[in-house]
Amino acid sequence: MNNNDILRSLRYTFDFGDDQMIQLFRDGGRQTDRTEISNWLKKDEDPDFLSIYDVDLAAFLNGLIIKNRGRRDGEEPRPEKRLNNNMIFRKLRIALELRDEDILQILDDADFRFSKHELSAIFRKPTQSQYRDCKDQVLRYFLRGLQMKFRPN
Repeated sequence: MNNNDILRSLRYTFDFGDDQMIQLFRDGGRQTDRTEISNWLKKDEDPDFLSIYDVDLAAFLNGLIIKNRGRRDGEEPRPEKRLNNNMIFRKLRIALELRDEDILQILDDADFRFSKHELSAIFRKPTQSQYRDCKDQVLRYFLRGLQMKFRPN
């Protein structure tokens, strides 16, 4: 999945307005404005469309974590320069305070069957032998399940 699709999905799921989006980016360490956010949310065919970089999406996700869980003591987390699906999935899990059972239920609600062992492999460190990459399909179904949970209509 591309970063713009993820940002669009999360904005729709949680019904964030422009001001909320700006605040989430600011909390995550990225200054932005309404025009830039609007261009990130446009369809790919639109002439004003801008791709959102990994570091910018990481700042948004960090801002979502801060919004939902509060700031940590000590140093603020810095947005990662490179993101993959596993990292995005992990940040969403932290931001929404989801346990394995919650995630499996969300995936099940989206008609995607996934085992606890497969889920555990996604959240392992890349250096562990049981680690598995999170495929686009898994993240897509998870985002769809989040929409069904948080915005059922």
